[in-house]
Amino acid sequence: MTSVTALLLCDVQLGLGGPRVDVAVTDGRVSAIGPGLPREGELIDGRGGTVLPGLVDVHVHMTQWASSRRRIPLAHAKSAAEVVGTIVRESAAKPGELVMGHGFRDGAWPDVPHKDLLERALPGQPVALFSNDLHTLWLSPAALRLIGREHPTGVLLENDCMAATAELPAATDEWVLEATDAAAARGVTEIADYEYSDTVTDWLRRLALRQLGVRVSAVISRPLLDTAIERGHRTGELIPGADGMLKVGPYKLFVDGSLNTRTAYCHDPYPGQNTHGLLELPFDELVPLMDKASRHGISPAVHAIGDRANTIALDAFAKVGCAGRIEHAQLVHPDDLPRFAQLGVIAGVQPAHQPDDRDVADQHWTGRTANAFPYGALLAAGATLEIGSDAPVSPLDPWDGIASAVSRTDDGRPAWHPEQSIALDIALAAASRGRRSIQVGDVADLTVTGIDPGTLAPHELREIPIVLTMVGGRLTHVG
Repeated sequence: MTSVTALLLCDVQLGLGGPRVDVAVTDGRVSAIGPGLPREGELIDGRGGTVLPGLVDVHVHMTQWASSRRRIPLAHAKSAAEVVGTIVRESAAKPGELVMGHGFRDGAWPDVPHKDLLERALPGQPVALFSNDLHTLWLSPAALRLIGREHPTGVLLENDCMAATAELPAATDEWVLEATDAAAARGVTEIADYEYSDTVTDWLRRLALRQLGVRVSAVISRPLLDTAIERGHRTGELIPGADGMLKVGPYKLFVDGSLNTRTAYCHDPYPGQNTHGLLELPFDELVPLMDKASRHGISPAVHAIGDRANTIALDAFAKVGCAGRIEHAQLVHPDDLPRFAQLGVIAGVQPAHQPDDRDVADQHWTGRTANAFPYGALLAAGATLEIGSDAPVSPLDPWDGIASAVSRTDDGRPAWHPEQSIALDIALAAASRGRRSIQVGDVADLTVTGIDPGTLAPHELREIPIVLTMVGGRLTHVG
């Protein structure tokens, strides 16, 4: 990456409630911080904003997020019938063109999705509708034919959903690049891309088109472990030829499904159902995969949402003896809380999911919600939290997650289990890979907000203005 060799960010507040300073950047790093620094090099007016470490979204499905920005939104729908009505009303597709929608949550619906509902409303039209958690894909008969599949209901779950998603038309590279610019506009300087494709190849191709708005950690999907090993990839290492913008991410494995599909794997059965959820990767299969990856310098990132899935994932980390990540950790048994710190396992969490899922959690995790989205308890047990969005499950906007972590609500209702809320400064650090302040010598990945976040009510954080975003001394957004 070509860095500005002499840049001065003028007139900013240093962190929450901090002093007024200038920040000098040389060769992509912070070289001086203080009031009244010499006015040398390129001068960047901070407009009196608050300078913070650059925000990092540690869990994104970037291609799907770029696509969802152009899909019909369905989060408001309270039934399958309402979804169908929305699609009929909002679709402007020509006959035969694929209609795509995103964001439905069917966990508490009074009816059930089915391909016949779509066929009756839009005969012969290919329609693909993605659930908010990306674990359910609802297809019309024509959409099933488009990808050469047959299915009795058209409602595909878990592995079937993800395989079919990969076969549908995907976002263009230009859509993805535009999405990185939109992320930079919210103060994001880095993402971790959890797509199921060859993410390294995808991002090298995009880099050949133009500069990225964010750095990218390219996560390795389960089928590509041997490919990553053959390439000599190791988690955290920079990819040659990417100008410092692309590095190798962790190795993604799934233990269970999700809450809304009732496939999160739990110790207790779901109320009124003879099921504990779906165990996608048993302990005896999980351990050798994690062991193989870790022996080659590739760190595991294990998807675990239900409490039993988290127990299995932690047992596997203990067996293998490696550090890594558990992604989501939405329901955690109290006995497992201290094990995160003991085993060196980071909890990659998505606080914006908690307000979205509170009602379905009350319904399907009855009596256990004190252990759900347990951020306060994890912190008290010494765990390290890192905040992501899981976009498009929630928007690629760290301020949404920060606000939810602090307030435990996103509407007019009281906080849900407020004992699990966390302080703003801790949430900001969790959204910045642990960086709490800017220091001389840091890589100049910086965010400047127009208002000191510490002066805002939690709900106001979602709309905080961004003055500028900087990656390695290069401006990626100016508001």
